[in-house]
Amino acid sequence: MAKVADWWAAARGERGDSPTRGLKVKQKLLRMIFEVSHSTLPDEFGGFLKKDKRGVIAKLVVLPGTYSNEQSATYNLWNKPIDYDVVGTVHSHPSSIPLPSDADLHLFERVGDFHIISAEPFDDEHWVAYDRAGRVVEVEVV
Repeated sequence: MAKVADWWAAARGERGDSPTRGLKVKQKLLRMIFEVSHSTLPDEFGGFLKKDKRGVIAKLVVLPGTYSNEQSATYNLWNKPIDYDVVGTVHSHPSSIPLPSDADLHLFERVGDFHIISAEPFDDEHWVAYDRAGRVVEVEVV
């Protein structure tokens, strides 16, 4: 039982071995996220993040049946692939504020360990990465 407790503590970031430690994301992927976020205005954009063989978050997965409007992007989780390389979510905020809402926090704790919110004007200064508890995490852009 102690191992399960240790894993949950790490997942919540209560120990130094958090699943979000040492994360890297491809700059090319961030550029794609910014472009798609901008192109869906005034609606939100939403998708999933996938890591490559080196553990770098490098791919975007868009689920069929995702519904977006000005307040939210709603995923049809039945269409989410069974893929352990899918590590979290990404979505846009048409406002300039990349802070998670209560609905975002609920999604974060249910799906994946790593989440990105991009905000208008969708550039290098207007995005934030979060862990599953909604805490800001450091990410290296490569």
